[in-house]
Formats: sequence, structure tokens, C-alpha cells
Amino acid sequence: MRVNNNSRSDEITAKRLIAILAACVSLVGCDDQQKELAPPEARAVRVTVVAHSPGGEPFSLTGHIRAQNEAALAFRIDGRLKERHVDVGARVAAGKLVARLESHNERNAYQSAHAALTAARATLDQVRGAFERQRSLLARGFTTRAQFEQAEKALLTAQSQAASAEADLQVAKDRLDDTELRADAPGVVGARGAEVGEVVRAGQMVYKIARHGGRDAVFDVPSVLLRRAATNPEVTVTLVDEPAIRAMGRVREVSPQADHATGTFRVRIGLSDPPAAMRLGSAVTGRVELGGDQVIELPATALTEMDGRPAVWLVDPATRTVALRVIEVARYSASTVIVAQGLEDGEIVVTAGVQALRPGQNVRLLGAEL
Repeated sequence: MRVNNNSRSDEITAKRLIAILAACVSLVGCDDQQKELAPPEARAVRVTVVAHSPGGEPFSLTGHIRAQNEAALAFRIDGRLKERHVDVGARVAAGKLVARLESHNERNAYQSAHAALTAARATLDQVRGAFERQRSLLARGFTTRAQFEQAEKALLTAQSQAASAEADLQVAKDRLDDTELRADAPGVVGARGAEVGEVVRAGQMVYKIARHGGRDAVFDVPSVLLRRAATNPEVTVTLVDEPAIRAMGRVREVSPQADHATGTFRVRIGLSDPPAAMRLGSAVTGRVELGGDQVIELPATALTEMDGRPAVWLVDPATRTVALRVIEVARYSASTVIVAQGLEDGEIVVTAGVQALRPGQNVRLLGAEL
């Protein structure tokens, strides 16, 4: 029997191809099986450890810088303002003349009182001489007791008139001095209340002097904040136009009565070592923590939801897997959430990467030593 060599060769080649394909299928099956058996890759997440912290709610108000000790300079008498010698912002020394009233009437009154005193003293000298003569004559028996007593009464009257004239002169001098307004202490002129030519009343503020010394941050505070604030809280004060410049202070004075128009209370914060940039009149922001219970605060990025309710991912430190837990949120802010219920101190919460997680997934903690 004759066998075709070509057919035999084709048959061998076909068998070899079948064997190679079977081996490839087997290898592919092994790869798939190994992939199914390999554990899923751990996803990198950032976490935080739950811990209660003071639940003070930050609050800020806008105010301005003022001197701790301010004095309103005013004339003691009415008059027309004749001169102003300083302006707002000027530094003054104690005793410096800052303003003057027209003083024609006061000067005339002083001159009149001076003339009256001169006349009273002349009369007193004359009467005293007559009295001394009567006393000498009475001692030698050349005058009567009645004449002596009359001279004595005239002397007492002249003395009283001279004393009255001296008092009138002092009053006139004081009124003349009162036409000049002088600084009672060194400081800086913070405001003025009258212009040249204006008729001012006694006690009307002409200048306000910020005496040298400490500085206050002054705020108008609603009554509800005063009730909620802690006792003697520490206040952070920063410049409105440059927040990097700051100072710390505490409440130094609270107005006993609310403003009738706004219902707010004037609060003065005594600043500790304020920087030079916090000049008088500068606009500032005061920040204080309002009192509250211990709370749990989390970054807003930790929040997700479960069945329409707020939830967070918790990490099991033993297995490094995650699970969802529903929580109750007390309040929200732009960057944080305050948790009312659902978490305990020491639990680990995922704060970044929450949207790509699934229950039971392995995670790798970034930047954490747990």
C-alpha cells in the first residue's frame, strides 16, 4: 500500500498547531485565575482621628483703634472762637496753647477789678492811719471811746472791701485765663469740634486729645454675643486692610448701657503690645470664640451620604478596610462640619478620596502613623 508523504506531513503539522493552541488556552486560563485570586490594590486615602475639641464658634466684628485715655478739651466759659493753634493729628505737650476765645470783655473786667482793688487798698491805708491815731489818742485820754470805736468799724469795713476787691480780681483773672485753652497732658489731637468764628458754649468739645499710653480696639457688640461670650475672652485683632498685622487683647471696659439707636454695647479691648501700624482710627477686625460644648469637627471633604443621609467612611485599623457610617451633623461651614452624633473619639475617618471608595475596600493611609 502506498502512503502519501505530503498528507502525513500535513497531519503532523495540524497536530502540532492543536497542541500549541491548547497550551496557550491553558496559560490564559491560569493568568485569569491568578488575577481573580490576587487581592485588589489598596487605594490611597487621607484620614483623621476623631477627637472632641472645644465647640467655640468663631465670631468677628469690625471696629477701630482708639487711645485708652482720651480727654475732651473745652472752654469753661462761653465765647467766640478766635484762634486755633493745632489741627487733627498734631502732637501736643502738656500746657500747650491750643485755642483762644475773643477776650475783650474779660480783659476789661480784669482791668476794672484791678482798679477797684487799688482803690480799696488806698482806702484801707487811709482808714488804718485814722484808726492808729484814734488808738494813740485814746491811750493818752485825748479822744472819746465812741470816736475810737467808729474808727475801728471803718477799718473793718475797709479791710472787708479790700478782701472783696482781691476776690473779684482773682475771678476776673481766672475768666481771662479761661479764654485760653491748653492741653492738660501730652498726647495727639484726635478730633476737633469747633471752627474759628464759631460761638462755643462752656463745656463744648473743641479738641479731643488721645493721651500717650495704651491703645484700645473699640467695637459695638450685640447683646446676644455678650451673653454667649466666655468670661474675659482673648480677642484677636487684625487690621482690615492688612490682616497679617495683628495684636491680642482682652475686654477692658463694657458700656453699662446699650446705644438707644442700635441696641449694641460699646466694648473696649485693651491691646497687649499693639504694633505701630495700628494707628489711632485704623479700621480693625476683632475675632473671638463664643462659648460652647465639646464637639467633633471634621473637614467638609470627609462628608458623603448613605440613603440620602450624611455619612463618613471609617477605617478599620486592623484590616485597613473601610465601611460607611451614618452621622448627624450639627452645623455646616465652608470648610468644616460639626458632628453631633455618630462618632467616637479614636475612630479613623477618611477625609480625602471618599468618592472612589466602596464597602470593604482596602486602603492605604497617606501621611498617617496608625
